[in-house]
Amino acid sequence: MSERPPVVDVRSLTTRRFRDPGEIARAYAARRRRRPLIGPSGRLLIIAADHPARGALRAGDRPLAMADRADLLGRLLVALRRPGVDGVLATPDIVEDLLLLGALDDKVVFGSMNRGGLPTATFEIDDRFTAYDAESIARAGLDGGKVLLRIDLSDPASADTLEGCGQAVSELASRGLIAMVEPFMARRVDGVLRNDLTTDAVIRSAVVASGLGTTSAYTWLKLPVVEEMERVAAATTLPILLLGGEVSANPTETYAAWAKALALPTVRGLVVGRSLLYPPDDDVAAAVDTAVSLLPVEDEQ
Repeated sequence: MSERPPVVDVRSLTTRRFRDPGEIARAYAARRRRRPLIGPSGRLLIIAADHPARGALRAGDRPLAMADRADLLGRLLVALRRPGVDGVLATPDIVEDLLLLGALDDKVVFGSMNRGGLPTATFEIDDRFTAYDAESIARAGLDGGKVLLRIDLSDPASADTLEGCGQAVSELASRGLIAMVEPFMARRVDGVLRNDLTTDAVIRSAVVASGLGTTSAYTWLKLPVVEEMERVAAATTLPILLLGGEVSANPTETYAAWAKALALPTVRGLVVGRSLLYPPDDDVAAAVDTAVSLLPVEDEQ
């Protein structure tokens, strides 16, 4: 790798957690928040690391890539130090490790909220809120929360997830905090829940997500890059951040698709995890730098 990840002292982190749990609250309080939230470029690049809380540990051909916490934290530290990276999206355990490592000053931090829909579980579509809530995000001084909304029209449990996501949007907005909503139309195929990545399905999921909550003033959408992305981007005036998805065997093709989508008027940045943290050549710094280079500078300052 062009920049080797630092060796994270797990023994020290665990000892601090064991001996002085209150240090985490003090670290939240002491964190230097970035203001304004949107920098001079008018774009955002957020590193996503909320996958482990759902038990989703695969990255490309490595089924347990994200299971090594020290390795994951080292990769996150490399990514967060690269110029042009704005912040991180994660669950409390990872956010708090990064706080203890002093990595989140002047960074945008989004707390992941509903991680209860575990892959392959019979209750997967009933995606309960098991991590941050709006109150804890506000109390911790984070910049917003992220919710995952998968809608299976054949499963009545989707209604509970819709309601929960709508409440989260309202509760975040009432505190002046961003709600990042990641919506998908989904269905079970041979018993496995699959996201529908056709253009029409992504459009439908985007317009449903846009209407959640008592106001859309603080709502951003986190959407996949699909065919005819211009039709998706035209379906809403809400800011769109592109998600990275699975690690691609052909990163050049992926980067080209991101660059094309980033040129659309409602697309304002990237929220990418495994594609940048576990690239095929394992060069985290180079992958992140490439992603940064794709972000156009906003014309209107």
